[in-house]
Amino acid sequence: MRVGSEYQHLLLVYMAYVIAAGSPGPSNMRIMGVAMDQGRRAALVLAAGVVSGSIFWGAMAATGISAILTRYAEALTILKIFGGLYLLYLAFRAARAALTAGEKPAEAAGKRDPETASSLYRRGLLMHLTNPKSVLAWIALVTLGLGPGASTYTVAAILVGCAILSVTIFCGYAIIFSTAPMVHFYRRARRWIEGTLAIFFGAAGVRLLLSRT
Repeated sequence: MRVGSEYQHLLLVYMAYVIAAGSPGPSNMRIMGVAMDQGRRAALVLAAGVVSGSIFWGAMAATGISAILTRYAEALTILKIFGGLYLLYLAFRAARAALTAGEKPAEAAGKRDPETASSLYRRGLLMHLTNPKSVLAWIALVTLGLGPGASTYTVAAILVGCAILSVTIFCGYAIIFSTAPMVHFYRRARRWIEGTLAIFFGAAGVRLLLSRT
């Protein structure tokens, strides 16, 4: 592959990744909610889990393992079931948070499980690892970036570049939505925000469970 052609393919991959990762989705929505509710540190830990999941599927796509995975309908079906159920679990948590929003802080806190850094990281990781669309998106990105005669450099550039973009995008959401104005807005509209998240996650979970692809 010519150098100019490689750069064009890389640019297309990076643009596609920014659009895919930056557009509203379960991961971004959850990072926003955690940033406004629990602060910047918690949101960054959650974002780290999301980034790890994204890099994992990127590595699998680059090595061709995820492409093999998609050939077995049973594997993707199992992934869809776990992903759908996990989104419904997130919907339940958001709905519970919305229902306790009107209570006194001490009373509401007693009904909510404290989240450690490890649990936040696992949540972010699971959101990406159990999402079959992440697998398919990475396969599409790698296919887009690897033309005939693609070099090892191109593969490395795709993974490293998208990893940097992943950190920038997801951690950017964590930082922006943990600012004082956003936190103040969340405290005033927490019930509506968590209720919206519950509906979003619930719809996404049901849609994933009922999807055929």
